[in-house]
Amino acid sequence: MGANPRGCLRACSLAVRSCLRSFIDEAGVPPAFIVGLSGGADSLALALTVIDVASRAGIEVVTLTVDHGLRTGSAHEARRVADLAASLGARALVETVRVDGRGGPEASARDARLAALRFLALREGAPVLLGHTMDDQAETVLLRLARGSGPSSLRAIAPIRRDEDGVTWLRPLLGLRRADTAGACAQAALTPVEDPTNAIDGPWRAADGSALRRSAVRHSVIPALASALGVDPVPALARTAALCAADDDALSEWASGLLAVSCEASPAAGEGSLALVVSEVSGAPRAVRARALREVASRAGIRLLSGVHVDALDDLIVAWRGQGPIPLPGGRATRVGRGTQARILFEARSPEPTRDGG
Repeated sequence: MGANPRGCLRACSLAVRSCLRSFIDEAGVPPAFIVGLSGGADSLALALTVIDVASRAGIEVVTLTVDHGLRTGSAHEARRVADLAASLGARALVETVRVDGRGGPEASARDARLAALRFLALREGAPVLLGHTMDDQAETVLLRLARGSGPSSLRAIAPIRRDEDGVTWLRPLLGLRRADTAGACAQAALTPVEDPTNAIDGPWRAADGSALRRSAVRHSVIPALASALGVDPVPALARTAALCAADDDALSEWASGLLAVSCEASPAAGEGSLALVVSEVSGAPRAVRARALREVASRAGIRLLSGVHVDALDDLIVAWRGQGPIPLPGGRATRVGRGTQARILFEARSPEPTRDGG
C-alpha cells in the first residue's frame, strides 16, 4: 500500500489505524489481530489494511475464511481467498463448518461463521475484526425498524463489542461506504469474490419463496427510499443508530443506578432469587423501569423476555390489581407484600432432571 496511500485506500487505512490504536491503548498489544475474510470487497479491503497497519507495528494478522459448504466449488473458493491473504502477509486459515439450517440459511450460516471466529479468538487470545460498513448499518436499522424496535435494538451494529466469552469484536469500517471498500480493492488490484447469495435473485430464499430480507432491503428498499426522498438515506440511518446507541447507554446507566438501590437478594424464596422494591422504581420512567425489569430477571437466571412479558411485569409495579404470578421463560415473577414493603420477586425455575437422574 505504501506509507501514504490515497483515495479509498487511504480512507480504509485511516479507519483501521484509528481502531487498532484505540484497542491497543485500552487493552494493550494483542498477540494477533484476527480478520474474518469472506473474500468480498468489504472483508478484503479490511484484511489488506489490517495487514499493512499491523505489520508496521510487528503484530501478526490471522485471517479466517469459512467454507459453509453450501455452494459447489466453495472449498476451492475459500482456499483461493486464503492463498491471497497469505500472499499479503497473513497467517491464513480456512475452516469448514456445518450449517444446520435453523433460523434459515442466512442466519444459520452467520451463526456457524461467528462460532468459528469466536473459537479462534479464544484460542489465540486475540480480537476479531469484521468488515461491516455504513451500508450494513443502514440495512440493519431498517430491518429492525420493520420488526418494531426500541433504542437497544436500533443501535444496530456496534463498532466495538465484548461478548460474554470475553471476545472483542471490532468493526473499523462502519464509517465508510461499500464504494470505499470496492475502490480500495480496485486501487490495490485485488479482485473480490462475488457471493451470489447477496443478490436479490440469489439461490437462498426466505420461507415464503421471496428474496432474503437483507437482500431485499439492500437492492429494493434503500434504492426506493433514495428515489422517493431525493437523498441517500444511508448516512441518516447510520446516524439514527448512533443516536439510539447514546440514548440507550444513558437509559441503561439510569436503570443501573436505580437497581443499585432497589434490587435485593431474597434468600427466603430460594437461592438466586431476587426482589425489586416497588416504591423505589414506581416513579421512574417506563423506559427505565423496563430496563431494570429485564436486568433483574437476567440476574435471577430468567432470560429472553418478550415485550409481552415486560408489559406484564410493569403492571405488577404500576397497575397492581391483585394479579397472580407472571410466568416467564425459565421462571416466574410475583408481587409480594404491601405498601413500602411491596416487592417484585423473581424466581428461576430449577432445571428438569434428566432421565438418568443427572
